[in-house]
Amino acid sequence: MTLSKTNLPLILAQNKRFEAKKPYGLMGIVNVTPDSFYTSVQTTTDALNLSLKQEESGADIIDIGAESSRPYAEPLTSSQELARLMPVIVALKAAKPKLLISVDTYHAATAAKVLEAGVDLINDISACHFEPELLDVLGQYKPGYVLMHSQGRPKEMQKAPTYKDVVAEVQSFFDHELTRLTKAGLPEEHIILDPGIGFGKLLEHNLTLLKQINVLQTFNRPLLVGLSMKSMFADLLGLQTNERGEATRVAIACLYERGVFWHRVHDVAKAKEALELTCALL
Repeated sequence: MTLSKTNLPLILAQNKRFEAKKPYGLMGIVNVTPDSFYTSVQTTTDALNLSLKQEESGADIIDIGAESSRPYAEPLTSSQELARLMPVIVALKAAKPKLLISVDTYHAATAAKVLEAGVDLINDISACHFEPELLDVLGQYKPGYVLMHSQGRPKEMQKAPTYKDVVAEVQSFFDHELTRLTKAGLPEEHIILDPGIGFGKLLEHNLTLLKQINVLQTFNRPLLVGLSMKSMFADLLGLQTNERGEATRVAIACLYERGVFWHRVHDVAKAKEALELTCALL
């Protein structure tokens, strides 16, 4: 087992501190989008109900996204994104004031607005490269922050991703970006690392990263992996989207054993079952 550096306190915005009560963490996905590849919700009530169901099923964090980041997806403006996000955030804060909320965005204006509304984490696929102004927002508010590796924007990231050594390049990326973020004023202990499975990566790149994921523990930061229901299961096993649940659960069990603490999933209840069983057997 390689779990020694994964169970770290996650320090969030406004001096909140999350201490894990379990040996793993679950981030439940709530997509407020019309074109989510798995499950999307169309109304504030639907999003609230899904969020509450995930919290009851064991989610430690609810991750709300309004812009699809699937391959070839079209981007939104910040104002379009906020129009979808804010009603859900307000409703969820009213229903569960202490629940940790993450927002999946790379827009600086969106991040500032949702952090003002009490959101705890920013989950950014761009590492502040799509909108460098996001660095200033992070330095000012000091939220929790998911630093994710990607190669290119969603609209073109899967056209021809190439690496000489994907593990070494992801390591180098995290080394550089952690320095960049801390210089901007975001404390390193606020940062979670996500290797970005499926973001500018072919199946061979994804598998190599997942097999060697424990290498990323050298940064002494919690690891988060989001591979729930992803297309790598179609590439590897020929599974349609609605057939990928079991493969997802097997994969997150393997990743837990390799030192991954945080798991971003659609089906929180089933993911929790898989992780509880894994913990019991280990």
